[in-house]
Amino acid sequence: MATLWVGTRKGLFRYDETSAGWQAAGPPAFLAQPVTVLLDDPRDGTLYVALAHGHFGCKLHRSDDRGTSWRELKTPAFAASDAPDAPTVEMLWALAAGGRDEPGVIYAGTLPGALFRSENRGESWMICQSLWDRPERQRWFGAGYDHDGIHSILIDPRDSAHIVLGVSVGGVWITRDRGQTWDLGGRGFVADYIPPEQSGDLVMQDPHLMVMSPSNPDRVWCQHHCGIYVSDDGGWSFRECRDVAPSSFGFGVAVHPTDPDRAWFAPARKDEVRIPVDGKLVVTQTRDGGHHFVAHDRGLPQRAAWDLIYRHALVVDSSGERIAMGSTTGSLWVSGDGGSQWHHIDAHLPPIAALSFAP
Repeated sequence: MATLWVGTRKGLFRYDETSAGWQAAGPPAFLAQPVTVLLDDPRDGTLYVALAHGHFGCKLHRSDDRGTSWRELKTPAFAASDAPDAPTVEMLWALAAGGRDEPGVIYAGTLPGALFRSENRGESWMICQSLWDRPERQRWFGAGYDHDGIHSILIDPRDSAHIVLGVSVGGVWITRDRGQTWDLGGRGFVADYIPPEQSGDLVMQDPHLMVMSPSNPDRVWCQHHCGIYVSDDGGWSFRECRDVAPSSFGFGVAVHPTDPDRAWFAPARKDEVRIPVDGKLVVTQTRDGGHHFVAHDRGLPQRAAWDLIYRHALVVDSSGERIAMGSTTGSLWVSGDGGSQWHHIDAHLPPIAALSFAP
């Protein structure tokens, strides 16, 4: 049986798959506290949950017993400064486990856009100064938030020194030496929100979310602000996927664990609207590397749907058959057949920011 962690605006919920279907398991942790991102570390089963306390700042907690108890950790932070424009970590937007060869290493992406590394399971943190000091960072800017931020941290399972980052808005950044040096990827992206002569500027790209195929890490899928893109060289260059109905705009993307050609997306109308096209919620799927797409709607609302799916709220499990999706209206769906049929698990949750199947 499977377990699904659900991070919401008012706490962390757990759902277990039982013979009677998916059931909530116990009261939520961190009740009434906004969860921004969560990590279920596949290396050792450790759970990490990031919280946003508004005026009181960000918090980070770790569980070593699968959620029975929690311990508060030191939160990634910038060096203390009296400067009036000194940065402050406003949100933890991404958490990622390091490679199998580096136990205890985890990464955090923040708002504003900085990358932090911990070598002791979150007990202490070091900023990746080389990325923070890049001159291009001065051109990064916020889109949905006031500041730019790092939301995608992809660790190559073949080489833990190879890391790919997605920045909104700041493009794709790649390191081969654990962050000592960085280069811009994302060739092939086209941004329609800036003047046409600048549309290919690599720093001005907004990759809403990127995921790396576990079975072929050279294959990177990207839900960009201006379309769906796929890379076959680890994020250095991308090709756009055409004829994606009903829309190529969205935030979530999930890739099959063993089939790099198979991926899922949650489309919406873009920019000022950001609701399902024609009020019909669907999940689109490609099985051939983005050349063709099919929209699945069985079990999803097809009238007056207002659900938007956030970046980390569309996930697939290790089998490639269970898919979960949570929305801004507090609805939770699970599919057990690769997205063809969806089951409405809950309609009364707080807005959902992040999901994770237990490894």
